[in-house]
Amino acid sequence: FELKFKATDSEEQTIETFVNADFKDIVITQKSNNALMTIVLDKSTAIKFAKTLRTEINKITESEV
Repeated sequence: FELKFKATDSEEQTIETFVNADFKDIVITQKSNNALMTIVLDKSTAIKFAKTLRTEINKITESEV
């Protein structure tokens, strides 16, 4: 099972998230045409990132009201 997130402005852009082979890090890849960008986060950094992302999403939600 593979979950890919598509960008809103391009069908060619996708973001994938998975755990690396040794189950120690979270890997985020962004693919666009022939380009690939990879971000690797340890568990504690991934948790902080998720909290920050939720905070930013809440800011968008609050501004829509």
